[in-house]
Amino acid sequence: MVISKKPLQFILATFVALLPLFSNAVVVNDSIAESAEIIQSETPLHAEGESDLKSEIKTFIGHHLLDSHDFHFTSYTDDAGLEHHLSFPLPVILLDNGLQIFLSSKFHHGEAVAESNGNFYRLHHNKIYKVANANAEVAEDVHHHAINEMPLDFSITKNVFMIFVVGLIMLLLFTSLAKSYAKNGGIAKGAGRFFEPIILYIRDDIAIPNIGKNYKKYMSYLLTIFFFIWFLNMFGLTPLGINVTGNIAITACLALLTYLITTFTANKNYWKHIFWMPGVPSLMKIILAPIELLGTIIKPFSLMIRLYANMVAGHVVLMSIIGLMFIFKNWLGSSLSFFLAFALSLLEILVAALQAYIFTMLSALYFGAGNEEHHDDAH
Repeated sequence: MVISKKPLQFILATFVALLPLFSNAVVVNDSIAESAEIIQSETPLHAEGESDLKSEIKTFIGHHLLDSHDFHFTSYTDDAGLEHHLSFPLPVILLDNGLQIFLSSKFHHGEAVAESNGNFYRLHHNKIYKVANANAEVAEDVHHHAINEMPLDFSITKNVFMIFVVGLIMLLLFTSLAKSYAKNGGIAKGAGRFFEPIILYIRDDIAIPNIGKNYKKYMSYLLTIFFFIWFLNMFGLTPLGINVTGNIAITACLALLTYLITTFTANKNYWKHIFWMPGVPSLMKIILAPIELLGTIIKPFSLMIRLYANMVAGHVVLMSIIGLMFIFKNWLGSSLSFFLAFALSLLEILVAALQAYIFTMLSALYFGAGNEEHHDDAH
């Protein structure tokens, strides 16, 4: 009689996964009275400490997902109990009674008021508010919403800084690739050998099949958007704490670019199929026209939400699993969390490229719909 190993493997894996629960549940006691006393006195403290740890992890994840006015690497506490931050400041640019420019180090990580030309500003939940003096705090209403005046903020935040970095990397990388083509008779050299197949794939398998003969005028945008999203997603997996594509303002701008290009480069057949569809009764055309017009807005909205939601979800799940290592407090649970986080990190590398591919593919589909040629109804 042969017994399958799969049920045994499942039972063993389940047992190993539940071991941390069993190890935390076992309590060694000398007597029943002593046990009752320990439970009454220590359980609330343990629950309070565990709650504080969970709150700290949630706060850390929240700060990781948000943009910031400085590039923060890590923090540590010295023997005297003083907290030190390893970071470098970024320029703060405000439009308030003129142009106010200073470094974010004046905020001292949100603990101090920054003064510029007689104006005082305080950092509150990663937003800059104007205050009356150097000792004033940001006022809140009953719903804990800040009511202070907000100046127009054009600061170089962490996300903006990384956009500049990725843009510079792409400029240098693909400029050198173009030069290598010219010098070597159309043969890529150096790092270009890795990126050349990707460029050809975007042209031959994304642009040409979905757009058609007019694909060349969209190639520069498709290549830019693919590598831009891909590089930013890859930087988001580093310990630097960058989450650019997890910012809905960034994904909204990218989707808006696709929408504007589709709208202003579409031919008359595209608009004819929206406002006066051929082969449809006139009464139905009047009803369907607003729906079709709304569909042109829903398409970029889906682009925005898809990229934003996938990247935010990946970061939240990955950092939550890392946080479990500190909650389990035993070698088995922490080890399982570590290996699960490692496996998820490898999966996120695939997701980083996949989301760039999906955004580029859908953009090409929208461009193709805007350039579709007229077909004879009889044909």
